[in-house]
Amino acid sequence: MIIYVLPNVFFNFIIAYASFNELGYTHFFEGTQCLARLTLPMAIFLPVVLTIDIIKRVTDAASQNAIEFTVDDQLNLKKLMTKLSILHGLITGSLVLISLLFAQYILSEFYKLDAAAMAVLVGVLAGLLSVLFTYLPIMKLKRHLYRQPQISAETNN
Repeated sequence: MIIYVLPNVFFNFIIAYASFNELGYTHFFEGTQCLARLTLPMAIFLPVVLTIDIIKRVTDAASQNAIEFTVDDQLNLKKLMTKLSILHGLITGSLVLISLLFAQYILSEFYKLDAAAMAVLVGVLAGLLSVLFTYLPIMKLKRHLYRQPQISAETNN
């Protein structure tokens, strides 16, 4: 999980910080360096990529016997990955959009946001999404995993 959290926090902070050309202030939806321009693509694509990557890694580890679980043969892996990744991206993107709209409604559309603080916020959001979408695909995939039967030396004799 740390492999996902630390790079996502760091790179999303750097991207957000570098994206704010003028480090004075930014807005929620106004201008070329608005907060929505950074958070919405991240909130949609980060869950999609992480969901696909985690499911692929777990199923590859299972097929190589690197873990003690085996994937159910009846599972349509591509369908599961596609369905889950799209669902995760849409839900997360929608929640972030609703949060931004709600914050703008409460504060006013002309409220100025500190760019450095917003870059930190984007980095923290990326870290939270990394943790969440490391666990959610695994929890969903658990329904299709079963333990491999252990063959003992006594059974073979």
